[in-house]
Amino acid sequence: MTATTSDPTRTDGPEPGRGHGSTDVRERRWEALQRVNKSTLLMLVVTLVVIVVFSVATPTFLTGTNLRNVAVQVAPAAIVAVAMTFVITAGMIDLSVGSTLALVSVIGAVLLRAGLESVLVIVICLAVGAFCGLVNGWFSSYQGIPSFIVTLATMSIVRGVALLITKGYSIAIGSGLIFAQVGQGRLFGLGYPAWLALIIVGVGIVGLQRMRFGQYITGIGSNEESVRRAGVDTRFVKMMALVLSGTAAGAAGIITAARLGSGDANSGVDFAMTVITAVVIGGTNLLGGKGSVIGTAIGAILTGVITNGLTLLGLSPYIVPIVTGSLLIIVIWINLRGGSFTDLVRKRVTR
Repeated sequence: MTATTSDPTRTDGPEPGRGHGSTDVRERRWEALQRVNKSTLLMLVVTLVVIVVFSVATPTFLTGTNLRNVAVQVAPAAIVAVAMTFVITAGMIDLSVGSTLALVSVIGAVLLRAGLESVLVIVICLAVGAFCGLVNGWFSSYQGIPSFIVTLATMSIVRGVALLITKGYSIAIGSGLIFAQVGQGRLFGLGYPAWLALIIVGVGIVGLQRMRFGQYITGIGSNEESVRRAGVDTRFVKMMALVLSGTAAGAAGIITAARLGSGDANSGVDFAMTVITAVVIGGTNLLGGKGSVIGTAIGAILTGVITNGLTLLGLSPYIVPIVTGSLLIIVIWINLRGGSFTDLVRKRVTR
């Protein structure tokens, strides 16, 4: 006899995409990959055009200092957007990431003020984020409540807990702590948050395209029942996607608190909208079944560039959520019509 190892996401049954019809499955995956690659390339072109426009409009945009600032500013949204790509590709959504960010930043500041070591505080903060995701995943996957409803409720609950802890005041974090260096330190001139975002994007690309978990995520978004009949514990996979989202939001909370030097219960109010917009304009189908981590990264850069460019032009900061919200509703409208944002742009360009 030989020992076998078990996969917690699977029950007895064949692996999806193998056996009868596996050739057709591979062909469909290849066609989908080609579409995603074209969409990603097109979004890269759109982003470069926006960069050129802002470079012409304001001379301070294309400076090294400003570009490094943009990279650090984009990092929290990019990190969470990678995890959100898995969530949305699986046919779910997480509206609570902004509130989780706020709670983690507050808890981190409170624990640091109490004298705990920075490394331990970082671990606790990530665990808090993961727990928030676990709660979302358990109610959504195992209790059958739509993720939209669950995360809408936890968005309010988690934000309320953060406000209760702080009474609405921010809590300062000492700049000399290791915790603070997570958001303020630099390597080769680039902030640590930007490097972390690059690593997360790389891991996300491999995870979604090459790993079994990513294949399950895509399959669940396309046809959950088919994946379940193939022997995959789809409820566990969906729950883990939301755990990833919560953990990523925890990391974003650490970065935000460290960079700003305080934990604030009011931080991340529009964060979920920014993240979801980045994911969807990057080519991920809001209805599930198709996702692109590379596209998500480009979408996060695009939203960050727009925010930074509008600020440098001296426009009111209140215009930023208007632009982000407008982008989101346009992309959702296009998705519901059976296409993607990049499909629409491609049709306009080729006319």
